[in-house]
Amino acid sequence: MSGLAVRMIVLHKEASMTSAVPSHDPEQSGASQEAMGEVSAVLLNLEHTIARAKKGLAKVKKSGGDRNVELALEHAITELSKQHKRLMQDTYYAGDAIRLL
Repeated sequence: MSGLAVRMIVLHKEASMTSAVPSHDPEQSGASQEAMGEVSAVLLNLEHTIARAKKGLAKVKKSGGDRNVELALEHAITELSKQHKRLMQDTYYAGDAIRLL
């Protein structure tokens, strides 16, 4: 095979690979980055809230506090962790798929 033929095959493969990649509008990309920044902020707040609830639960258990408070904190930790996981999956790992509620 000649060098020209090989180069044409390579160019054809590159063209087919790049045509599959969607072109993004800079405004869309900026808006998407801004949206992901907001998601990141919410995730960080959830992480801090979960950590604080765990710390509070440990203090309540150590001091022999009210059992209802312990149950409420345990439930809050469970639910907040679920929401954190779901937000991660629905945003960072969703791709272009649209999730129906």
